Order: sequence, then structure tokens, then C-alpha cells
Amino acid sequence: MLRIVRHPHPALRFPSRPVLQIDDDLRTSVRQMFELMYDARGIGLAANQVALPFRFFILNLTADREQRTEEQVFINPEIVKRHSTIEDEEGCLSLPGLYAKVRRARKIRVRAYDLTGELFERDVDDLLSRAIQHETDHLDGKLFIDYLEPATLKNFTEAIRGFELEFRQGQNQGRILSDQSLKQKLAEMPHPSAAFAATGYAPGEEPAVAASEQPAEPGV
Repeated sequence: MLRIVRHPHPALRFPSRPVLQIDDDLRTSVRQMFELMYDARGIGLAANQVALPFRFFILNLTADREQRTEEQVFINPEIVKRHSTIEDEEGCLSLPGLYAKVRRARKIRVRAYDLTGELFERDVDDLLSRAIQHETDHLDGKLFIDYLEPATLKNFTEAIRGFELEFRQGQNQGRILSDQSLKQKLAEMPHPSAAFAATGYAPGEEPAVAASEQPAEPGV
């Protein structure tokens, strides 16, 4: 069973490997990811956010599970062109409740495979461009907070430390595997199946999201 992992789970900094085969395991993982994303009121989710270290992510800019025609899957994505820049606000489902302005390319050209195995290339801008860049960063082990200036990042110090304290307490209490064990599971995972996800949580020990922690606007 997949679940969204939070900072500082090692999967979020683990470089993702290319997807080599599109099969039922991958399709099942993608479907579970969409359901998790909708439950968290997100618009995007990368595979390593559910502890699957493979290069694919999902998007639905409506954040509405009833609008499945808007669902998009990007497998082995590559951003091949970037044009101009613009600054706008971002959030992240692995850092719930944190939002900050990030400067990114306004328009990009992305190349990827869809869930049928077809290669596509698209020029996109605005929110779709930003979401693709954000999720591609996840696959490279980057978080949006990595782009923040020290003065801005300082505003989030307490919240980030809170995520870290919660995670380390879970490890100390034996509810979450050690970083070393998690990294080993990530490195040895044979393919992107929910059965192999290296979340590291004991059954029933995944972090709950209190009502006050639900994002005020969609995150990715």
C-alpha cells in the first residue's frame, strides 16, 4: 500500500531510476498515486514521494478525482527547452502547509512517455510548466525549499524541524526503518510496484494529516 512520505524521508533525496517496463504493477501504482494525491488535495505527485525511486510522476491540475480526463502521466520525463522565467507560489505534499515563491522557467518543452508507452513532446507554460518542473525536480532528489534564499528559508525553520523531529522520533521508537535500511530498500527495489514501496512505516504507523494540516491550496 502506497503512502505519501514526508521530509526528511530518504526517498525524497534519492535519485530516481528510469522506468524500463510499463506493466500492471506500474499501472496499479499510478492509480494508487492519483487516489493519494486527490485525498491530499494535490495537483501532482512524483513516484519518490511514495517511496518508489523511479522516474515518473502524475498530474491533474484540477485536483478533482471526478475529472479523470485531466489526469496526466509522465514516464521518464525530460525537459529539453526552457524559456524566460517567472516567480510564483509553490507547495509540496511532502512538506504540507509550507508555501513559498519559487522562480522557474515560464515555458518549457517536455518529452516523456505516457502510460500506453507512447513518446510525446509538448510545449507548455503557466501552471502546467511549473508543475512539471516541480515534479521533475522531485525525481532528481530536489525539493522546492532548495531554491529559497536563506532569509526566506529561515521563516520555515521551525516547521521543517518539526517534520524532522517527527520522523526521527518514529525511527527511535522503531515505527520507521533507519535511513540506512530505507536507502538499501530503495537501491534494491526491482521495479515500481506498490508491494515494494520503501515507505519504512510499520503497518498503521503512517503519519496522519490533521485537519489543520490540510493544505489551504493544492500542493505538488
